[in-house]
Amino acid sequence: MPDALKYSRILLKLSGEALLGAADYGIDPIVLQRVAGEIAEAHGAGVQIGVVIGGGNIFRGAGLAAAGMDRVTGDHMGMLATVMNALALQDALEKLGAKVRVMSAIRINDVCEDFIRRRAIRHIEKGRIAIFAAGSATRSSPPTRPPRCARSRSAHSCCSRPPRSTASTAPIRRATPTCSASTRSATTR
Repeated sequence: MPDALKYSRILLKLSGEALLGAADYGIDPIVLQRVAGEIAEAHGAGVQIGVVIGGGNIFRGAGLAAAGMDRVTGDHMGMLATVMNALALQDALEKLGAKVRVMSAIRINDVCEDFIRRRAIRHIEKGRIAIFAAGSATRSSPPTRPPRCARSRSAHSCCSRPPRSTASTAPIRRATPTCSASTRSATTR
């Protein structure tokens, strides 16, 4: 293990489709365990981690909007799908011994915490993995758009995710010294 990590804090954008595996719908438990294991490994190496997770493996609002469903209703349904994926990832990470918090941009207090910028940063600083669900809770933003704090320079150093076409088979790009500067999010400018 190298003495110093190139990135000490990352924001991982994980497509919901990355959890599909060979299935057409839902969450493949084997893929979920692999993804959780890779996140836990990076966290164990000392990287502070925030995760934004999509919901495309459960629901795709854009397709129903094209078929006539109200776009806002479709986006809200997509936000709920991201919460389901976040809870599944939280469970898998906790089984590996990680401390995890799920934060939602829409209020679902019985299921997860409300997203509050300073609280999210504090969770990450305390060594917890923060999973952000339900996007930015605005109609004009897709459900997987990270909350504002997660997109800010202070919240992350590197943002990486596999491309959609290889999401179910590509390993998560490491947040270690091998993570290239080209994976930095364009929102960190």
